[in-house]
Amino acid sequence: MKKILVLGSGKIGSAAAYMLHQNKNYAITIADSFKNDAVLELEKMGVSVLIGNFSDDAFLQQAFQHQEYVLNACPFNLNVRLVDFALKNNVHYFDLSEDVASTNYIQQIAPKAKTVFIPQCGLAPGFVSIAAKHLCNYFDVLQDVKLRVGALTLNPNNALKYNLSWSTDGLLNEYAHPCDAISNHQMVKLPALEGLEHFTLDGIEYEAFNTSGGIGGLAHQLNGKVKNLDYKTVRYKGHCNLMRFLYDDLGFKNNRALLTEIFNKNIPTTKEDVILIYISVAGIKNNVLEQKTITYKIPHQIINGKHFTGIQLTTAGSVCAVIDLHINEKLPQKGFVMQEDIPYDEYAKSPFLKYYF
Repeated sequence: MKKILVLGSGKIGSAAAYMLHQNKNYAITIADSFKNDAVLELEKMGVSVLIGNFSDDAFLQQAFQHQEYVLNACPFNLNVRLVDFALKNNVHYFDLSEDVASTNYIQQIAPKAKTVFIPQCGLAPGFVSIAAKHLCNYFDVLQDVKLRVGALTLNPNNALKYNLSWSTDGLLNEYAHPCDAISNHQMVKLPALEGLEHFTLDGIEYEAFNTSGGIGGLAHQLNGKVKNLDYKTVRYKGHCNLMRFLYDDLGFKNNRALLTEIFNKNIPTTKEDVILIYISVAGIKNNVLEQKTITYKIPHQIINGKHFTGIQLTTAGSVCAVIDLHINEKLPQKGFVMQEDIPYDEYAKSPFLKYYF
């Protein structure tokens, strides 16, 4: 029986623990600083629970020892600390982070590890990176790759047209940093909250704009192979300009901790969300210019009497699929693995991805 430690019992961590627990060959432990309702429910189901402070080395050592796998579902600012404990304890490491700096750190330390390190295993990066690379592999010559992804509130009623459905820290972090892209065959860094575009789908107006992290390592993998590539987050029309006002005019770009506190106090959370995914790849196949697209619209759902948001189903489902592939020896067993190197055909068969298809 494989022992899997889930660090963090927020929306995604608790959903991943629930999904993994359904496989009776996996023994799941969830660790956090307190017992919220999700932890209490998991405990009743037979999931082991550890409560302690993640700043306490003794607690983390207790949590990591005797585990084989760890899924880090904590805020991105804990990544490096948790990576170091995984390396020290020879535990296979997976995370959901869009944070580029911590992923770069993992890439540096992973080659000397006896175990595998696979960061960015969520929706975007994660599923979107793997699916986009799969489309790219079809073409003889690549021209344009566009990735558009949004976690949207179904019925927002505030000026931002947005409710909180995942990590506020993660949300505000991706609005703050330069974004990897390729423009006219050149690797570039684009400013977040720029590149605004508008489109209509099913009669609803949306916008999309640059955000960091969602592209994962795809730009680096396709550098020199594609003319143009970019990733943009989808929101309802008007969201981007209000975030620019907060970040640039009011200066919250340099005080995200305060803005996180304000968001958490004043913007409601929601369980009624929908995930929009649009991936488009254009290129040459057999001397003909062709385009292939993938589109998904994944709403919140009730499964076996339990409610899951769309962001839980897509993000937790993806990381569980990657862990399951590794356990079944469909992935390299040690070192650094990029999302784009995960074999799509094996990945798409995973029962953890049934919410996508």
